[in-house]
Parts: sequence; C-alpha cells; structure tokens
Amino acid sequence: MNVPANLLYTEEHEWVLIESGIATIGITDFAQEQLDELVYVEVDTVGETLDRNEVFGTVEAVKTTSDLFMPVAGKVIEFNRELDENEGDNPTMVNEDPYGKGWIVKVELTAPEDREGLLDAAAYQQLIG
Repeated sequence: MNVPANLLYTEEHEWVLIESGIATIGITDFAQEQLDELVYVEVDTVGETLDRNEVFGTVEAVKTTSDLFMPVAGKVIEFNRELDENEGDNPTMVNEDPYGKGWIVKVELTAPEDREGLLDAAAYQQLIG
C-alpha cells in the first residue's frame, strides 16, 4: 500500500499536502482500492469556506457513494478539472494516480493549526494495518 511520507492523512482516508498556505486534498491509495473503480467525483463547494470535517464532495464507485470530508478548514479554490464531468470527466484518474494527477481539490487554509490533528504516514499506515 502506497503511503507517501510527505503527506498528512485523516482517519476518513483523505490525504493532504500543505504548501504555502494551500492544501491539496485527495483520497488515499487505500481508499481508492476499497472503493474500486470510481465513476463520478462531485464537488459543488468551490468558492465556499468550510470547517474541518465538513463534507466538501462525494466520490461514487460502481457499488457505493462516499462523502469527502475536509481535513482542514479553508476556502475551496479549485476542483481538479480532470475529474470534473464538465471538463475532463476522468474520475478513474483517482484510481490510477491518487497522490498525483488524481488530487481532488485545492483549499486556501483558514486555520493552519488544523494540520496538528492530522496523521503522519506512520500513524496512517498503522490505522490501515
């Protein structure tokens, strides 16, 4: 299971990369494997400021739909165009490259201290076994 050491993680299986006040967020390799092939990624919160743990979107796989939770508070400033049904319409990018081209949103942080509640790679690896 791929768990990059440079990222932070949530117990709900999102990953976060924080650079210069911007958080890039996606779902982990473990999550995409559990969901199997994604058929749809929906994010209707671009432009909204959300608190930590609020739902910012959903991912739909063949047999289930799962909510996506904000790992950090902030304003959603971008939804990955590759995943957007009105743009690239390629949700399987999350399956193919969850930590790279399969990122889901970018968020301008409003509470940088939220990062302290996230898991490092070792703690996340222990969570998923």
